[in-house]
Amino acid sequence: MLVLFPEIKPYATHRLKVSSVHELYVEESGNPDGIPAVFVHGGPGGGTDSSSRRFFDPEAYRIIVFDQRGAGRSTPHAELEDNNTSALVADMERIREFLKVDKWVLFGGSWGSTLSLVYAQSFPQRVLGLVLRGIFLCRDQDLQWFYQEGASRIFPDYWADYYEHIPEQERDNMIAAYHRRLVSNDEIARMSAAKIWSNWEGCCSTLKPNQHVVDKMNDPHIALAMARIEAHYFMHDAFLQPNQIINNAQRLQGIPGIIVHGRYDVVCPLDNALALHEAWPQAELFIIREAGHSASEPGITDALVRATNQMVRECRPGNAS
Repeated sequence: MLVLFPEIKPYATHRLKVSSVHELYVEESGNPDGIPAVFVHGGPGGGTDSSSRRFFDPEAYRIIVFDQRGAGRSTPHAELEDNNTSALVADMERIREFLKVDKWVLFGGSWGSTLSLVYAQSFPQRVLGLVLRGIFLCRDQDLQWFYQEGASRIFPDYWADYYEHIPEQERDNMIAAYHRRLVSNDEIARMSAAKIWSNWEGCCSTLKPNQHVVDKMNDPHIALAMARIEAHYFMHDAFLQPNQIINNAQRLQGIPGIIVHGRYDVVCPLDNALALHEAWPQAELFIIREAGHSASEPGITDALVRATNQMVRECRPGNAS
């Protein structure tokens, strides 16, 4: 079973101003002359860390990592103004141009798969290939499943903390109830809601309990950005048209794709990946036994590293793709 590549450090870091409000953190590592690949993190609002570089062979890839608006090391932290899906797609194109990349491989998990697919449908001519994990189509049914009713029946003990934080009269719309608290001026209420929101996701992200994942999600810096930005996006249907990704799947025609999804993914159930694969049959789909949602689960990590290794072969000069 394959594991992450060894730790490496960036050879370049950048601060890229993308609006009057937002400045992004961008880094490059690996081989400056390698195949460009961009790591598109989840959430929205999750941010990146040192492990984000380690899914790619550093001798083969020019690894580009960035934090989306309001997330990670981008500033201002947890900012919602001018923060929407179209802006993030435009930011990715701005990064590509800034780094003088012609085409790149997109690597995204969960919300990162959403954003990668929307970018690829907007700029297919700039995409060498897609490696996607934990597909999240951001349909209303997907949001309702995890934040209103569905996952609650699989993890009722974890759900209780998330559910009981909201007064009974507001529980008919849990996303809206949390959003009110996450955008309030009450700092204590804001942080309390953020930790509970993020803890719910962390507890459900792995097939087997993983305290490291839960602790990471409960980190105040990560929890506040992710909870605020997720609730902001989900209150606006992720700033997408209904079923937008599936309806525009024809725009992916000709792009090599590898889809990795845990069979027991409760955060983004497997039907997301099956719907995408049906609409984009050219992509390869790998359903990972004994795995949930997290990229840190051994089976998921193994499949993702195999996928990036395969994409090297796909993208070599002279290959038909």
